[in-house]
Amino acid sequence: MISIIGSGRVGASVAFLCVSNALDDVLLVNRNEGKAIGEALDIASAIPTNSKFTIRGTDDYSQISDSDIVVIASSVGVYMKDRTENIVLQVKMIKEIAQKIKQYCPSAIILIVSNPLDVLTYFFQKESAIPRFKVIGIASSLDTSRFRYLISETLSVPQSSISNAIVLGEHGDSMVPVFSGVTVGGNPLFSMIDSRDSITDDIRNYWKKLRNYKSRSQFGIAKNTFDIIDSILHKKEIAIPVSVVLEGEYGENDVAMGVPVRIDQNGISEIQKMKLDDTESSSLKKSSEKIRNYIQSVNA
Repeated sequence: MISIIGSGRVGASVAFLCVSNALDDVLLVNRNEGKAIGEALDIASAIPTNSKFTIRGTDDYSQISDSDIVVIASSVGVYMKDRTENIVLQVKMIKEIAQKIKQYCPSAIILIVSNPLDVLTYFFQKESAIPRFKVIGIASSLDTSRFRYLISETLSVPQSSISNAIVLGEHGDSMVPVFSGVTVGGNPLFSMIDSRDSITDDIRNYWKKLRNYKSRSQFGIAKNTFDIIDSILHKKEIAIPVSVVLEGEYGENDVAMGVPVRIDQNGISEIQKMKLDDTESSSLKKSSEKIRNYIQSVNA
């Protein structure tokens, strides 16, 4: 069973993709039971005729006990200017959810999409004591999708011609798009652009531009989350950047941030080493320090 905590736009979108693709039974959990039930009733209309699975809504955490995967998409409120606006309340929320999951389904694989993503991934893992490779923060893959899209738009090329585009570090203003390994049609990206600055700024501010036209994003992160759920349940190993608590990898400890990993049916199977140029290495160090400062500000 897939349990999704939070049935707002992102949680409901993830549920829709899981149900319409007949991945598994889905349980929507929300502090407002009516919201969870309403979304479940709506999404149930998308169950394929050949599916053996269903969807339910509840506010009762004890019902997550059979979960193989738990997606955390809950929030105490909408941030307007920065993903860390509600950081203290969000950390309090994630710790409470961690205790519920520890009580009812401690063996589940945890996928976190709530913001501030890296900070919440860190605090959830520490509070729950669930092994770090089973606590996966999903955002770097979303930033990577945006990176690939922006390269495509800048150069007027199809995304299928772009290889090795990846974003590491914080899901925030210090995220690090890795330009040095990107090729377009087999040619280095650096031979086609004058500077990395413009695209970097566009990726970091992507969500702010989007907010000029709609209240928040939902489809990109839902698709990225679905892809990971699909790979776990169907035992299809994938390589993807995610946020995970680090213990020496990339020279970092006691912090969670986006790094390239391999994911299989058991969660993260490997944190992959990646060659970075000097600018990228320096930026990644600054990004990790920024996340660590946020963590320390909550602990203070």
